[in-house]
Amino acid sequence: MEINPDYIAPCGLYCGVCGILYATLENNLKFKERLLGVYKGKLPNSENLSVEDIHCKGCLSDELFYFCRECAIKDCTTKKGYTGCHECKDFPCKLIEEFSIPLGKKVMLRAIPYWREVGTEKWIRDEEARYICPECGQKLFRGTKRCNECKKPVDLD
Repeated sequence: MEINPDYIAPCGLYCGVCGILYATLENNLKFKERLLGVYKGKLPNSENLSVEDIHCKGCLSDELFYFCRECAIKDCTTKKGYTGCHECKDFPCKLIEEFSIPLGKKVMLRAIPYWREVGTEKWIRDEEARYICPECGQKLFRGTKRCNECKKPVDLD
């Protein structure tokens, strides 16, 4: 498996299973419209969010979703010289505890200790494997409540 370094978000929210990245790579307008409904007005300063803003190529790329452009967690890991929170003895810190997206916080609290335990390559492989529909094998993304292919409910986070 080839690992894209742009997808290795320091916070533990692996970009390879992010709906915004998936919609960007697939150029899926219908999915971007659905994601707009999820995020518009629910994230800080997102009242004017548009379909064009639903675009990202990974946390460490030059093309970031607006919410990820100014990230205190990424700034902290960079300042400390870490590649991610899994290297920090202060985890979980105030930045994680006060993260504004409850699902993101839940995933960070699950993913970072595991990342620390197994290392980057296995953590990524396991995140990729986690977000596969157990019923039909369709690739899913973080936050999915049901498979888009077979329509079965899922709880993967």
